[in-house]
Amino acid sequence: MKRNDIKRGISIVFLTAVACTVIVFALAYMHQKQPEIETAEIAKITNINWLDSLSNERSDYPPLSKMDSEIERFIGKWNIKGLSLAITRNDSLLYAKGYGWADKEEGKAMTPSNIMRMASASKLVTAIAIMRLVEDGKLKLDSKVFGPDGILNDSIYTNAIKDKRLFDVTVDNLLQHKGGFGLGAGDPMFNTKDIIAAKHLPGPPTNEELTSIVLGRKIAFTPGQGFRYSNFGYMLLSLVIERITGKSYWDYVTEEVLHPAGCYGFRPASNYYADRSEKEVRYYGPDNEPVEEYNGSGNMVERVYGGSNINGLLGAGGWCASAADLARLVAATDKYPYVSNIISNESIDSLTAYAKEGRVSRGWSEIDEQGKWRRTGTLSSTHTLIERFPNGECWVMITNSGVWTGHNFSREMTRLISNLRPRYSDILPRRDLW
Repeated sequence: MKRNDIKRGISIVFLTAVACTVIVFALAYMHQKQPEIETAEIAKITNINWLDSLSNERSDYPPLSKMDSEIERFIGKWNIKGLSLAITRNDSLLYAKGYGWADKEEGKAMTPSNIMRMASASKLVTAIAIMRLVEDGKLKLDSKVFGPDGILNDSIYTNAIKDKRLFDVTVDNLLQHKGGFGLGAGDPMFNTKDIIAAKHLPGPPTNEELTSIVLGRKIAFTPGQGFRYSNFGYMLLSLVIERITGKSYWDYVTEEVLHPAGCYGFRPASNYYADRSEKEVRYYGPDNEPVEEYNGSGNMVERVYGGSNINGLLGAGGWCASAADLARLVAATDKYPYVSNIISNESIDSLTAYAKEGRVSRGWSEIDEQGKWRRTGTLSSTHTLIERFPNGECWVMITNSGVWTGHNFSREMTRLISNLRPRYSDILPRRDLW
């Protein structure tokens, strides 16, 4: 080897070593000077704009124009003002589109970034939050809810209890609608004005006061030994979350469930149009007949704006979100790795367990034998359907209109998806709008 080559080689090695040393010291200096950014904040910076980036134009895809036409005919048939659809596969958002009107009076078309009341699909959010607390060691599924050793052990609750079986209610009983609460006096989450009149209250009771009133009644069955769908039970789970965390239900779920999942469009529902959130739609009822305002004022209002205390439902039905946001939450709780899961595989199994005998779904409405997960939600102002299939595909639909058939309308939505999937699933664009 020539002497000049040796010298050149030594110089290159020396300069490389000096450069590496400078870089190391520079990085160390920057690390000292720059404030640390938490993992959740990095995720937020990365994903915060994905909902804003969605538009109908981004999902205009000629091979799916016939599917769009079928959906438009569907909303016309049922007199739905607006509908939002999101479709994912293997944790990728393939399609997100709005149909009809977000606010017809204002001339605003529905887009995939609009948010809507999601009704009882909120229960899935609450169930996931409960599993987070279980994983964090702050709660057990068999934890007692009431009594001196229970979570809600204040005198306002304990002193109200007349039926001693209530002391046996567990968190898991509430998750599975097995808490014993019946509907003999109506659904306490939707007959506020009747409770005001019966109890001679000056206004609508708080959630704590409402709980005290309901605890004074005899329950319909021994906890754990029957099944009765209960909005009240999921409102109780919201109070459990508040007691365990020391935060409001909305804050804890937003900070510890939704943002870690990359869901930034969720908002608490409001009761009136004037109080709606940014990007929230206008709601339309199945009829124009005015009803008495829920708060006992005696005023006559639109059924969808003041007929019920939607915000007071908390985790039973009080969230608003886009269809794409809901699909993102499913992606973060489905075992697929592309979107990081926010709960363990064991917790996911617990939420999606199938049992041949009995209805044991936690958060979800139904888990079938083939492994399809289904969640519905119904209010006079909205219908929500989530269907997640064993092949990793998920379809989410939300409307801003109530239909006269009530909760039975979810069957029509299921039928629509069943008709569309065989013909259009294979031609969905291969991409990820997230």
